[in-house]
Amino acid sequence: MDIDAYSLRPATPEDLPALYRVCLQTGEAGKDASHIQDDPELLGQVFVGPYVTLEPELAFALVGPQGVVGYVLGALDTRRFNRKLKDEWLPKLQQVERDPGENPEAWKGSDWVRRALHHPFLDVPPALANYPSHAHIDLLADARGHGIGRHMMQMMMERLAGRGSPGLHMQVNPKNAGAQAFYRSLGFAPIASPDLPEDTLFMARRFGDDESGEGAGKSRIS
Repeated sequence: MDIDAYSLRPATPEDLPALYRVCLQTGEAGKDASHIQDDPELLGQVFVGPYVTLEPELAFALVGPQGVVGYVLGALDTRRFNRKLKDEWLPKLQQVERDPGENPEAWKGSDWVRRALHHPFLDVPPALANYPSHAHIDLLADARGHGIGRHMMQMMMERLAGRGSPGLHMQVNPKNAGAQAFYRSLGFAPIASPDLPEDTLFMARRFGDDESGEGAGKSRIS
């Protein structure tokens, strides 16, 4: 693999179809979710689109020889971002997508995404007070295992810290052991609190406490 063939650049609205594809192909605990989603764009519309639209200065696309193969997305102030999400982004999708109800046994296809759309977790409980920023990162399989994800996360943490953020939290699928190990290697640790959703693992780190990942090379921004 030629690492130099990959670069990180600001994401644009024109990238959304490709970013949505990456989201779909990593949407099952890091694996391809195409076979279980009845709407191939809905995952991306809920979990990727708002960052590119509402906080574009912290949205980046990873580009390789075959095009967009990953992204890292951030929000400096989760409370502020969630207010904009609730007021400006979610209502449009909620008008189009039905609420599948509260019984998971009745859900099919993309219904779990539709449920999350209508009942999003937008609180920032006290357990996350020291970690006001949050981020998402996804890479297609061919781009993993070469240090690229570490470069991307280090860049995002540097951007957030440079804007005054004291800490960052990530939401991780409890089934995705690889992602958990990756975040631990960057200095993140799990957070447990009764105020946090039970179906998601929250991992966080303060900036300046343990500079794990320091020394990672700079990703190229074009």
